[in-house]
Order: sequence, then structure tokens, then C-alpha cells
Amino acid sequence: MTKISFEGRVAVVTGAGNGLGRTYALELARRGARVVVNDLGGSASGSGSSATAANLVVQDIRAAGGEAVANTDSVASRAGGAAIVQTALDTWGQIDILISNAGFLRNNRFEDLTDEQIDSILDVHLKSAFYVGQPAYRAMRARGYGRMLFTGSASAMFGHAWQANYAAGKGAMLGLSNVIALEGSAYGIQSNVILPTASSRLQGEMAPGFMEIPEFARSVQSADFSASEGRLMPEFNTPLALYLVSEACTATHGVYSSNSGRYARVGICAAEGWFAPAGIEPPSVEDIADHFGQIGELGAYSEPMTPYDEFTSVADVARKHGVLARPDARLAQEPTILQAGRGPSTPSGA
Repeated sequence: MTKISFEGRVAVVTGAGNGLGRTYALELARRGARVVVNDLGGSASGSGSSATAANLVVQDIRAAGGEAVANTDSVASRAGGAAIVQTALDTWGQIDILISNAGFLRNNRFEDLTDEQIDSILDVHLKSAFYVGQPAYRAMRARGYGRMLFTGSASAMFGHAWQANYAAGKGAMLGLSNVIALEGSAYGIQSNVILPTASSRLQGEMAPGFMEIPEFARSVQSADFSASEGRLMPEFNTPLALYLVSEACTATHGVYSSNSGRYARVGICAAEGWFAPAGIEPPSVEDIADHFGQIGELGAYSEPMTPYDEFTSVADVARKHGVLARPDARLAQEPTILQAGRGPSTPSGA
């Protein structure tokens, strides 16, 4: 069995004063990393601040013989994000690992969410990934090595009533991490997303009002938790998180679920679908209606890493469906819209 070590590495873990972040920081330090323990010290709803939580984790790390420093800057501002990364640079001269974990909940019905509830959640989950991630990325690029891990959520990937703001922020981690993985591939930087599941203090913000939604209530009431008893501690998420930021891990551009000791990749894929007949005439709405079952069927599928990979997948399907007159034909150059630098907007349908 390969021993996973973080000797010589410097890690920044945001939201490391409690729960998941605390376990990440403790285990990173136990395995040799020097750790910046960042935590504003706010409540589960994001109110208040205190240095106590971060300092206690640092004390635990040092008591066990590890190296750590506390940082209490807010991840939700550019100045705070820069200060967090600068703490690592000032103390140890480098940053190799960023685990973007800080966050809180402010639940409400979609139609009742206020600007404050939306903005505060996007600030701490989405904008913080930029505010801390950008200076961390620059420092990693300069050294030619880096591991970035962003915290997503099953609430975003699969859906959770009364969490539209939270799901929007967490869902954005997928797009952000994918782009960092692509750009970072030129500089030795990898990026992934983890979907952790754990009982934590955030549960106190989970008011059961969402049970007013019949379909959601049915899902909750019929759920089988038999494999989860005693396995929802934050520590069950730590092994996957640490592997993804280790030197041993070569995976990037991925999303991984950790739930009750089951660890699995979560995929975003494009089904084979239905291909409109040959020619430049678009199909009608009725054509789509007639073939919608085929469009929605997840049979054979592709997993494009970029929008341009999807064009290749589309051409492969067109050949398979006999739509291309010449099966070996390839376009000599990209369509004009791609040459104009607007490629990503084309496959996304924006």
C-alpha cells in the first residue's frame, strides 16, 4: 500500500475551525503538511467572528508535533483571500494545496430568498473560491505544482428544497474547477470537486420547512439510511479529500462523492441522443417532441473535457447515425463562430 505523505507541502484549509475543515487540517498536519488553519469563527449561519476555533485547531496540531498557523481573515473579500494566502507565503514561502471549504447556510423557499440571503451565500461559497483561489493559483503556477479542491454539494448536483442559494453557489464549483483544471494542466496544477456528506453544526440551519414539498418529503421519508449509521462523521470524508490533494493523485477535472464510506466519481456526460437529418435545415419543435424519449435516454454517452471535445463526440454520433455523407470527413477548420472566439457559447446553447 502506497503511503500518502505531505512532507514538504504547505496547505491552506478554509473553514478549518470546525467540522470537515478541522479534520482535513488535522490529518494533513499529521501526515507532514504545514497548515494555514483559516476560520472567521462565525456561526453556522455566518454571523459573528472569533479567533477561538482556528486557534484551538492550531493548538491541537502543535501539541501533536505538527506545524500550523491560524488565520481569521474572511474568505468573502479580495483583501481577506489575499491575506489568507499571504499567511502561507510569509510563514513558509510557498503554497501547494488549497482546500476551499468555508461556508454556511441560510435556507429559505426559492421565492422568498432575499438579496442578503443570496449574496451572503454566493460570497462565501462562490466568490471566495476566486478570492482565495486566484492568489493561491498564482503562487502555485510560479512553483509549477498545485492541488486545489473545491467543496461542492449533493444539494447542487441532485437538488435540495429550500437551498436554491446554497445549491447555486455549490453548483458553480463544478464549472470553476473544470476551468482551473484545464488552465492549470499547463503548470502542474490539478483541481477537483468533493461532495462531502457529514453530520455537522450546519444541521442546525436545516429547518424542516422544506418538507412542505411533497416530492421532496417523499424522498426524505423513504430514504434508506441503513448503511449510514455511525458513518456520517466528518472524518469519513477526510481520506478522499486528502487523496485528491496529494502528490499521488493524478486525477483532475473531476467531481467525487463521499457518503457514509462510499466514495464515487459523479459524472457529467452527454448522451448519444437523437441526430437531426442531414442538411442545414434545423428540425422543428415537433421533431424534438417526437424524438424526446431518444434525446433523454442515457445509453451510450461521452464525457467531454472541453466544449470542443463535444464537437468531436457529435461528429462521431453523426457518423454512427449515417448523417455524415462522408464518414471520414473532417472540417478543415473551425466554423467562423469558433474562430471569433465564441466557441464556448455555442455548445452551451447560451
